[in-house]
Amino acid sequence: MASGFGYSGGRSRCFTYWQEFSKCYAQTSNPQECRPQSEDYIECLHHPKEIARAKAVQDEFVRQVEHKVKEEHKVADAVASGTIVGVGLIQRDKDGDAKH
Repeated sequence: MASGFGYSGGRSRCFTYWQEFSKCYAQTSNPQECRPQSEDYIECLHHPKEIARAKAVQDEFVRQVEHKVKEEHKVADAVASGTIVGVGLIQRDKDGDAKH
């Protein structure tokens, strides 16, 4: 980040974050105060939080698909075994009579 220029000329995408971090670091006696600016700069360069978030979303999607497949297998097994599966369109009394 020494020059501040990107590959295509002009400013690099993270130069603004670098300037904020550099300004904070130069003005403070305690470098820990600049942690948020440092994290913003690192996020801009490498995207670790964005990647972790995308992985969490993907993992949840895969978990939901696996759960849905397991549920479909349960229904398919019940139908294959000859068990009557209700879809809940007709509500029954405790006596077994259909409500109209």
